[in-house]
Amino acid sequence: MINAVLLSLLIKNFAIVEQSELQLNTGLTIITGETGAGKSILIDALGLVLGERADSSVVRQGSDTAYIEAIFQINTNSQQWLKKNNLSIEKQKTCRITRTVTQNGRSKATINNRNVSVQTLREFGGQLVDIHGQHAHQSLLKNDIQRQLLDDMVEDKTILQEVATCYEKWKDLQTALTHLGGATQDRESRLALLRYQVQELENFELTPEAIKNIEEEHRRLANATQLLSQSQRALALLDAEDADSTLSYLNQASHELESAQHHDTQLSSVTNLLSNAMIQTQEAVGELRHYLHTLEIDPARLQWVEQQLADLQDMARKHKIKVPDLPNYYAKLKSQLDDLENYEQRAQELEADLAKSLKIYQQAAEKLHQQRLDIAQTLSEQITVNMRQLGMPGGYVVISVTHQKEAVPSQVGIDNVEFLVSANLGHVPKPLNRVASGGELSRISLAIQVIVAQTSGVATLVFDEVDVGIGGGVAEIVGKLLNQLGQQRQVLCITHLPQVAAQGQQHLQVIKTMAENSTHTQLHWLNNQQRIEEIARMLGGLEITAQTLAHAKEMLQRNYTI
Repeated sequence: MINAVLLSLLIKNFAIVEQSELQLNTGLTIITGETGAGKSILIDALGLVLGERADSSVVRQGSDTAYIEAIFQINTNSQQWLKKNNLSIEKQKTCRITRTVTQNGRSKATINNRNVSVQTLREFGGQLVDIHGQHAHQSLLKNDIQRQLLDDMVEDKTILQEVATCYEKWKDLQTALTHLGGATQDRESRLALLRYQVQELENFELTPEAIKNIEEEHRRLANATQLLSQSQRALALLDAEDADSTLSYLNQASHELESAQHHDTQLSSVTNLLSNAMIQTQEAVGELRHYLHTLEIDPARLQWVEQQLADLQDMARKHKIKVPDLPNYYAKLKSQLDDLENYEQRAQELEADLAKSLKIYQQAAEKLHQQRLDIAQTLSEQITVNMRQLGMPGGYVVISVTHQKEAVPSQVGIDNVEFLVSANLGHVPKPLNRVASGGELSRISLAIQVIVAQTSGVATLVFDEVDVGIGGGVAEIVGKLLNQLGQQRQVLCITHLPQVAAQGQQHLQVIKTMAENSTHTQLHWLNNQQRIEEIARMLGGLEITAQTLAHAKEMLQRNYTI
């Protein structure tokens, strides 16, 4: 059973939709309507609430803001992501996402009523919904997309992550070597500058402790008169020469209770407390006398300390940092100076590390290459099966994975992945952009998307007219493939093909109306009779005959959708 689905979608003042709220089910949901009715508005609204780019054009004319709200039933993975990002609600089973766009193009996003960035929204949305647009087949012509499709088929991404990690280490070493070296003239200029900067900073004692001590000394010297006065008053209160002092009162109270406790032993604990208080007070008096003896009012020392702090602040401003950051900055400059002064040795060390890092990267890239070869064979066979079902009986796909050992390392390995296709039996497979027509490319794209969607961890899949360029019996097969996906996922499909529409478990119609110089788009769930009429419209155009209605009813009955 699917445990992470879109439960509802609320759309307000978005494009030509004034307000519409949908309660959605699992399975295959078909979305149809006349050309220009606004079928894609639903998909656009869903994309917006999941982090797509927003601008003022989405706000309905005459309105101040557009508002989209989506409520999802979420699974364990989504709950963990929300908890990790401090967006979770205790014992939650659903998640509320909103997006507001104003007339000036500004947008606000929330997850569980907490403001989030669009980047965060997009990251979370990618776990919930996968949208396959009507132009997805065009991106399939790009080799990077072909490689990504192949990698998406791998459930365990450990090797791919290992390659990315090895690449980052290699890149860091490459950058360090480049920064260390450079042209001789540049290196000499850098060396001279570093020597000057380090020598200038060496005039100060730049340790965290030293900076803390000089700041504390400044506070003490700057407030020495006040410290002296307050300490003297405190000492007088504690231990005055006359009997009017804390120590005197404590001593008197202690004598009184020592005499009284002979008559009631319960007073002994109070007597002990007073005795301890006297001891601690006497210690405080001793330390305070020592403090007053060592406290000095030294204007010359204060002036020197103030100058030191001023010089430190000037130095921090010069290097565009804060005073507490000077010790780390100084250590960094010294390290860079040491590297440059020992350039030859450091360069040899880096080159050795770089060579070692490259070898480790190449070993990881080789493992990734072998993994891709295995997946390519399986994926090629699966795509070929789907292609032949989609009206290309002699067609087949070969996924070429070429290991380019001399290539510059990259985050995704050093393989060149290319989908080669033959539309007819006996023809040599060639790159997609050289042999596939528009209709063939859309069918190949659909064949691939269905396979990828089956392996995806995303529970809600959206297909926006991916069946363009397809008709007849092939269209019915497309519908069956989408219906099969609906057994495992929540699938939303915009289509203009009655053969596809007849395969849905539920049917949503988009209607555009015009009244009082304004245009409205409304969304309606269709009952059984309305579905027959809508599919008849898709079959017969403007004039719907009894025969067309009968055909539509037969299509629905044959697919057990009514």
